[in-house]
Amino acid sequence: MLRGAVPLGRIAGVRIYAHWSLVATLGLIASLLATAILPQEVSGYSTVEYWLTGIVTATLFLVSLAAHELAHSIVALRHGVAVERITLWLLGGMSELSDEPPDPRADLRIAIVGPLTSFAIGFASLGLAYGIHSVAGSLFTAAIAWLGSVNVILAIFNLLPGAPLDGGRVLRAILWRRSGDRLRAMTSAARSGRVLGMGLILIGLAEALMLGSLGGLWLMLLGWFLRTAANVELMNASMRHKLGDAKVEEAMTTSPVVAPADWTVEHFLRATVSGSHHRLFPVVDGQGLPNGVVSLADLSRVPPESRSTTSVGSIARALPAPAYAHRDDLLATVATKVILRPGLDLVAVVDDSRLTGIVTATDLVHACDRTALGLYVRRRSSNLSPQWPPPEEQGQ
Repeated sequence: MLRGAVPLGRIAGVRIYAHWSLVATLGLIASLLATAILPQEVSGYSTVEYWLTGIVTATLFLVSLAAHELAHSIVALRHGVAVERITLWLLGGMSELSDEPPDPRADLRIAIVGPLTSFAIGFASLGLAYGIHSVAGSLFTAAIAWLGSVNVILAIFNLLPGAPLDGGRVLRAILWRRSGDRLRAMTSAARSGRVLGMGLILIGLAEALMLGSLGGLWLMLLGWFLRTAANVELMNASMRHKLGDAKVEEAMTTSPVVAPADWTVEHFLRATVSGSHHRLFPVVDGQGLPNGVVSLADLSRVPPESRSTTSVGSIARALPAPAYAHRDDLLATVATKVILRPGLDLVAVVDDSRLTGIVTATDLVHACDRTALGLYVRRRSSNLSPQWPPPEEQGQ
């Protein structure tokens, strides 16, 4: 999930979040509607009415984006695919699914329902605008017509055949159905997305340079996002290919050295860090439950004079929900949900809510290297003895 997103509530059991950048989208669309898109030559309307119409129409557009994403999520749930959340942000919306679709048919249905929803909203709005144009004010009619038109355009754009657009998912489902190879289909859709993203960047650049249009900058930003997202999909496909059916327990570091949240930084440095070659430590509470992570870089930012009064828990970084896993989870699935920066991030492997191991960037690279060589992934163990409970508490 994007950082800075705030919860809006639940619809059909799906959590809806809004990123702060959505405010910029709302303001930009409302401004364009009030000052340029809605017919300015119509008399009898005040500036306030134009702006109110622009704000309401822009809000309805964001609601239609949420409906588009909600359609994806509802169909995903019906096919047994868990949904983490929907996040609305600067460039639209994202449905974050916890699992992959079980088969090509489910993949196709989940992908196509979003554009179909946008088409339905678009044509319904255009029909409404046509039906009321003779009895309603021209400003209101123009706003409804714009809402319908932009939803139809949104549906068509989303059907372009390149991941991560819905059309890329449709392409993946079709290729998966034909070949029976999900990874090959995923790779083809992602490569198509890279080409599409570069095409939008070039078109936007030409528009900005030749026409001096700000719309060109928007196209360049959208193309950059698509190309970046497509590269991530390619990386994920490569990782899934390398890791195959390896489980988390095969790659995790067992008996990890932990950082008790209630210890002071000074105590932790003297008791554990001084004799350890590790750079990263899961933070646990009094019951041994992992709730954060702390690195040597985090510890180094605490001034020496404050280390005796600063607890490890107060400087720990919280673990996001995808950073918790079970030993029998597929390693590739877990790895594609989190970003593991070397020396900064980890996945906490839990069993009955107790920490049993961790997966770091080093563990993941080690697993990829071994599977690429056709070797069985072996569990890695800390070369230090288990540190939970803390040594001074053992035997009490």
